[in-house]
Amino acid sequence: MSRGRRLGNCHRSKRHSRSTRAELQFPVSRVDHLLREGRFASRLSSATPVFLTGILEYLTANILDLAGKEAGANHRIRISPEHVQRALTNNENLCHLFEPNAFS
Repeated sequence: MSRGRRLGNCHRSKRHSRSTRAELQFPVSRVDHLLREGRFASRLSSATPVFLTGILEYLTANILDLAGKEAGANHRIRISPEHVQRALTNNENLCHLFEPNAFS
């Protein structure tokens, strides 16, 4: 005698996106699509877009954190492009990352 539940439905789990499973805010599937569309490599691991999405989200969070501190130092509530630019130029690592000839 079951208590109103079916045995077949209790073991089914809901489907979760790769972004949800990796606990990321950025879309893993879109990064995967862009990597495959760009043909940067002949083969891609299933972990590659997850890893790259995590890196992009980490960099974005750090830049926004620094820009928020810059905006707060200027007694502003909103982050403007000038705050982002100042945050990038004041941070040595990010300044080096966004140089025009950084990867050549």
